[in-house]
Amino acid sequence: MKRTTSETRKYRLDMNDKILNSGFRDFNKFFAFDNKAYTQGALPVKTKELMGLAASMVLRCNDCIFYHIDRAITEGATREELHETFNIALIIGGSIVIPHLRYAFEVMDEIFNQTTKPADE
Repeated sequence: MKRTTSETRKYRLDMNDKILNSGFRDFNKFFAFDNKAYTQGALPVKTKELMGLAASMVLRCNDCIFYHIDRAITEGATREELHETFNIALIIGGSIVIPHLRYAFEVMDEIFNQTTKPADE
């Protein structure tokens, strides 16, 4: 089942809320640890999101690919920066990454198309 970008964002938000409010504290600890890794530090947030994207492509996690593309674009990543990140993932992961490269292109195009539409559409 294919979700729209807004449906994917809502699903992640709803399910993360459910997980974080489950009462199992170890989930909260891990989520906080993960979140902190992507905050501004010696490396800019955009760079960290692109690194997360490359790793997600090599690990073949489409949910993660969506998230990191969405965040990277929010942080100002250009198509060219995303293309170079995709290429690093392809070089590291090899041909097994190609289906996820297809998915990444689809997500990238959808998000850029949404961000460039006039407000009245």
